Amino acid sequence: MAAPTVTVALDAAVYASGDAMTLTVTYGDADTWPVTITLVVTDAQGNSSAPARVTAVIHPLILTVTDDSDRTWTKLSDNGAVADYRAVA
Repeated sequence: MAAPTVTVALDAAVYASGDAMTLTVTYGDADTWPVTITLVVTDAQGNSSAPARVTAVIHPLILTVTDDSDRTWTKLSDNGAVADYRAVA
């Protein structure tokens, strides 16, 4: 199994107390597998429904953000490859 990868960046190098801090996390894992399931329902007369699809990720990654001052980081967005978090300096 490959180890997950991660890079992080803050939107500034210096903050005044009370400033909003934005952290961008880019992450991935070669062992994560997206899967799409397609289902078609057919009745006894041969009539079929339109295909219905659902997607899932096998072996998803879980992000945990902490810092040494016990600051609370709030997730702003996460598309499965890039996540943005915000905290107050």
